[in-house]
Amino acid sequence: MRSLERHRDVGAYALGVLDEAEAFRFEDHLMECPQCAARVTEFGPATRQLMLYRRATPRFVHPMAQPGPRLLDRLLGELAHRHRARRRRLLYGLAASVVLAVAGPGIVAFAGHAEPAAPRVTAATDPHTGVWARVTSADQDWGSDLRLEVKDGSGPHTCRLVAVGRDGSEQVVAGWTNPGDGTRPTTTMGAAAMHPDQIARYEVRTAEGKLLVTVGER
Repeated sequence: MRSLERHRDVGAYALGVLDEAEAFRFEDHLMECPQCAARVTEFGPATRQLMLYRRATPRFVHPMAQPGPRLLDRLLGELAHRHRARRRRLLYGLAASVVLAVAGPGIVAFAGHAEPAAPRVTAATDPHTGVWARVTSADQDWGSDLRLEVKDGSGPHTCRLVAVGRDGSEQVVAGWTNPGDGTRPTTTMGAAAMHPDQIARYEVRTAEGKLLVTVGER
């Protein structure tokens, strides 16, 4: 395959639609093409949304099924609901500010809208590979929104972040290409269908399955 055609395979590789042989050849190309490596990372948000859609879609739905006539109505209704909730939070915040301003330092606490849980941050360094990783997970209605930072000087290779559940299940939640020098962290975004409290640990592995570092419980 010519170099130009390999550049055009970035989207197909990021979305996981290349067959095994083509994906293997494209990963060889990624080792020598920083431009394609950067573009694979840019496809992260789209890949994450498609992955979540796939997990939320029942298996009996035909892959070429068209959306029903009420789908748009449901989406617009959900959007309006979120706007109303955001407006209520803003009004609660303004009301709290007014109360605090009028009452002065005598106010000790104000019962308002519950704040979302703070993101969880976990980091580790593997003593054998020297790879360092930090995972920041935020709880969402559908699972976990993830941010991964990796400093890996073990050489250029394609990597994956795997979330291991407390029930032993595994999910590949992010992928990237490591440049190999380890001089500065590589940052990538991911998502898991499991909530943070359902995840026992995260494992950074090469595409061949070699474990580089474990973040969390061992």
